[in-house]
Amino acid sequence: MPDQTDVIIIGAGAAGLFCAGFAAKSGKRVLLLEKMERPARKLMITGKGRCNVTNECNREELLAAVRTNGKFLYSAFSAFGPKDLMRLFKDDLHVPLKTERGGRVFPASDKAVDIVDALVSFVKKSGSNVKTGVCCKELIFTDGRVAGVKTNAGDFYAGSIVVATGGKSYPLTGSDGDGYTLAKQAGHTVTTLRPSLIPVVIKEDFCRDLTGLSLKNCILSLFKKGRAKPVFSELGELLFTHFGVSGPLVLSASAHMDGDISDYTLSIDLKPALLKDQLDARILRDFHANLNKDFQNSLSELLPRKLIPVIVRLSGIPGNVKVNSITKGQRLALAGLLKRLNLTPVALRPIEEAVVTCGGVSVKEINPRTMGSKLVPGLFFAGEVIDADAYTGGFNLQIAFSTGFLAAQNV
Repeated sequence: MPDQTDVIIIGAGAAGLFCAGFAAKSGKRVLLLEKMERPARKLMITGKGRCNVTNECNREELLAAVRTNGKFLYSAFSAFGPKDLMRLFKDDLHVPLKTERGGRVFPASDKAVDIVDALVSFVKKSGSNVKTGVCCKELIFTDGRVAGVKTNAGDFYAGSIVVATGGKSYPLTGSDGDGYTLAKQAGHTVTTLRPSLIPVVIKEDFCRDLTGLSLKNCILSLFKKGRAKPVFSELGELLFTHFGVSGPLVLSASAHMDGDISDYTLSIDLKPALLKDQLDARILRDFHANLNKDFQNSLSELLPRKLIPVIVRLSGIPGNVKVNSITKGQRLALAGLLKRLNLTPVALRPIEEAVVTCGGVSVKEINPRTMGSKLVPGLFFAGEVIDADAYTGGFNLQIAFSTGFLAAQNV
């Protein structure tokens, strides 16, 4: 057959690059096909361009962070975990790393391009043949097993095919869901796709007034109807946008929003370091220092400038009321508002804006020890195309790297 090789890997994202590098290192003849003109376009924008490459945690903590089909990933995480990944980048690929709050691991330079360049160099030095601008249209089968792939650049043949095309989020980076089509051609089930780790559209119009405001140290809690305790609560960063809210806290919270979104309420604690009584005492001190000022001019030491008009309006206290006229009840209500600023979710943003796609090729039809198809010999899957996703914090990239590595060991 023309263009015969041992392994064809479809998709040069995190999983595909990893799979190609390790498969070629083991002596396989590898052809890596990527539809975009450059590999790893999505990696370039992860972590706000910083690339949260993994999470410095143990296997049990890693499994606990997987929200869908964690047990399926046990073998992959055992074969190649966060410590293995960090060692590879530091020692072999010469990319210094740093660990931040919550175990999040980034390149020391804060530049995603350093991760991308290192992976592309790893693949090329391994001896892999990389072809970009190649769109894979359909799989080729011979005698019940996968034998190749039809592309816009012709047909390519191999003994093994790895589908590592990513999910359906960020289609401009090449991650547009075409891997699901290939999986269905092979008879695989693709579970319902929905966005995960995604910004949230909010009913309250004051979010529009706060567009661009970032809260660095607040607690965001997610409440569901019928439950007294929050289903999610975490300290971190939140960003207001023209449609609602985004940022790391919101992305994490969105992963818990299953079913009807109207069942949920988001609540921001603007002063998490202070209990309500302590906050009241702080407000009282500020008021004593500004007794003859208007209420709207007395909060500059307590709140970001952009947030003050919103809090004044929501407090119900007229902005031009003198501070010395504010009652104890009004002051306590203000403290309560700062400890629990409620937001009403009305929708998630479109799946194309999601960091991760929830859903994908059913894990029931993939061998967890090899990433090989249980239906078609020679066919493998790696990365986001599989129905497995985790919370934000570097966990999803670790899934991509671990499954890509495991597939490389078994093609």
